[in-house]
Amino acid sequence: QPVAVIGDGKAEGLFTGYYEPLVRGSRQKQGRYSVPLYRQPPDLVQVDLGEFRDSLKGQRIAGRVRDGRLRPYEDRSQIDAGALANKNLELVWLDDAADAFFLQVQGSGLVQLDTGAKTRVGFAAQNGHPYVAIGRVMIDRGTISREDVSMQAIRAWLRANPDAAPELLKQNPSYVFFRELPAPKDDLDGPPGAQGVALVPGRSLAVDRSHHALGLPLWLDAQQPALPTGDKPLQRLMVAQDTGGAIRGAVRGDVFWGAGTEAESVAGRMKHPGRFWLLLPKAVAARLLATS
Repeated sequence: QPVAVIGDGKAEGLFTGYYEPLVRGSRQKQGRYSVPLYRQPPDLVQVDLGEFRDSLKGQRIAGRVRDGRLRPYEDRSQIDAGALANKNLELVWLDDAADAFFLQVQGSGLVQLDTGAKTRVGFAAQNGHPYVAIGRVMIDRGTISREDVSMQAIRAWLRANPDAAPELLKQNPSYVFFRELPAPKDDLDGPPGAQGVALVPGRSLAVDRSHHALGLPLWLDAQQPALPTGDKPLQRLMVAQDTGGAIRGAVRGDVFWGAGTEAESVAGRMKHPGRFWLLLPKAVAARLLATS
């Protein structure tokens, strides 16, 4: 039974895209490889608040226990300043700070090592600080217009303004830690999402877990960027298989587009209105509609 999703009285919401980036790295800090990707620190405690209160289902916090109390963990500014240096937490070293930042935004990626081998890294934990979209910061500052903001535009600005880039990136206090995963077998071998299964390009959707359970099938009706320009309809069956720090709200989703330059181009330009319907067993749908 299709059930339309309504959030704050509205059936339409925002749908964006994400992808699996390919970055360059090394197992050792050397030469141009100077930007660390960190493992989860052993003193970082993650708390699923839904285990304590049903009203907090889908909400999480993280921090460090000090004097018997959970305290905030270091934010991006402190970590970039070296708060975790020399603690043997470096997983790999990258050659570009912007690549490291966008890898954290995407949550997983492929690392082309200087040895010629390729490995995959995936989300392990987050420092507990709220996610702040630097595109929004740039709009508020007048650095870029709302119409022109995209991942590609942000990346181009960071590359063109290397002295100002660190200050802008620190406006997002959220910081992601990674774990190493098996290298992909082929181009369709996606990274594992929050559901614990491999994401499928164009079919896996990241949702807000405080509103939707993972594994739910749904019908999406939105738009997607077309190549090289323009938009085209995006109307298809999808499955809720992932989450994201910026995915908040009942009618909000993030479409996984896979790996490679084409996936990056589509994901980086996708910020389109849309709506979706949950596909529920009829008995479940009847109970849900009776209580709504």
